[in-house]
Amino acid sequence: MHFTSEQRLDGGVLERAFSFGDIPGILWTPAPTPTPTPLILIGHPPLGLRRMYPRLAGRARHYAAEYGFASATIELPGSGERPRWAAAEQARADLRRAMEAGEPVGDEIVDALILPLVDKAVPEWRAVLDVLLALPGIDGPVGYEGGVISIGVRLARVEPRIVAAGLFAGSLVPAAMYEEARRVTVPLHVLLQWDDEGNDRQAALDLFDAFGSTEKTLHANLGGHTGVPQFELDTGARFFARHLNRTAHRM
Repeated sequence: MHFTSEQRLDGGVLERAFSFGDIPGILWTPAPTPTPTPLILIGHPPLGLRRMYPRLAGRARHYAAEYGFASATIELPGSGERPRWAAAEQARADLRRAMEAGEPVGDEIVDALILPLVDKAVPEWRAVLDVLLALPGIDGPVGYEGGVISIGVRLARVEPRIVAAGLFAGSLVPAAMYEEARRVTVPLHVLLQWDDEGNDRQAALDLFDAFGSTEKTLHANLGGHTGVPQFELDTGARFFARHLNRTAHRM
């Protein structure tokens, strides 16, 4: 891992951009503390880190300043400044064509769009996690939140260092992921926008029902995809505070 830039943000939060091979990423760490900090991996949709930066940085600053967590994110395969991925571009074009025509989005399109992305992104996340946990001041445990929900499902299933996950029900889910969800056992906090124009509400509810976790919470709010209430940021942080064995600054 090579750090390419750094800046100090409000509250003593240190933001460092890095590259891991051809994968760009960002690491946010709180002001130095006597004990190492847990880590939250922040996922995002395949829209590019530059476009998503304000939202990601806002969440990371909140976690660092208020709860003492480190956070990190990486660019998804085929997104942002990473090399174009022909199969992903074709799958996105097929999805746009179906939606613009008002046609149902078939399983073939969903599978082609999501499953290869999960297969590529999850090993990358795990390799970056190896390096992040070797840095001074970071030792876990680890949480995962946000992004493409199928990536979160796979990571929660295969990565033992992830002890809790906060997932956003807002992306297409292949049928195969429901079986993987049944094998997820970590505590879950799931957000659902009830009027999300791009999300199948019933499919989201079915996925939540499929999760094998004995502790899982669903927060459903009125509004569209981008209308998640601001208070959910702190609700999610408190969820991680409970499960990452940290005492939140604010009780």
